[in-house]
Amino acid sequence: MPIFFQQEIDDRTRLAIWKIEEEEAFFHVPLQREITHPHKRQQHLAGRYLLRFLFPDFPLELIRIADTRKPYLEDEAYHFSISHCSDYAAVIVSKNKRVGLDIEVPSPKVEKIKHKFLHEEELAMVSENSRKLQAASNKQEYTPYNANAKRQTPDSKLTLLWSAKEAIFKWWSYGNVDFSEMIRLQPFSLQPSGSFEGAFRSEKQEWPLTVHYRLFDQLCLAWVVK
Repeated sequence: MPIFFQQEIDDRTRLAIWKIEEEEAFFHVPLQREITHPHKRQQHLAGRYLLRFLFPDFPLELIRIADTRKPYLEDEAYHFSISHCSDYAAVIVSKNKRVGLDIEVPSPKVEKIKHKFLHEEELAMVSENSRKLQAASNKQEYTPYNANAKRQTPDSKLTLLWSAKEAIFKWWSYGNVDFSEMIRLQPFSLQPSGSFEGAFRSEKQEWPLTVHYRLFDQLCLAWVVK
């Protein structure tokens, strides 16, 4: 059973990542919409499979898709969030709290779009982090970012910031979000796992949020529970 990571956040909230190595027939869950691409279909099925893996009575047949493309249950018996990336599917499920989750594979491509999702204060934070990394590199002093002691790179933190904002966006769930202005993240020191503060800002209200994260070899996980 390729459970890559699993965590019981509290007695009503659970999270898991599945590494997809099986054929489609393994999952035994309904395909609720037509998906022609084989790998995307596997990702979809693995996500649904994880919902029942975490909560065996999860009513998959009652999942609906909002205009924002967020899956949900009309009676909110469970709040949940699903993410897919490469050969991984991840879900977080809660009986009593709104949740958001995202997984990403670190990539240099995120550097090209950072101005689209980061506020100027966050860009300054990233620039300072890059400066410190370069100084450490010049001294051959590397900062580990995961359990395998791989060295931290600028892509590590940028990818986590993107993943964190995606998780908050899914937590919000209503769409129409300016990532750079409405989702704000506070400075933090990157560790193998931890948390940092952020907020979602609408026109009328601000919701303080704590982003939890974990960095694996070639995979970044971020989630929000509130």
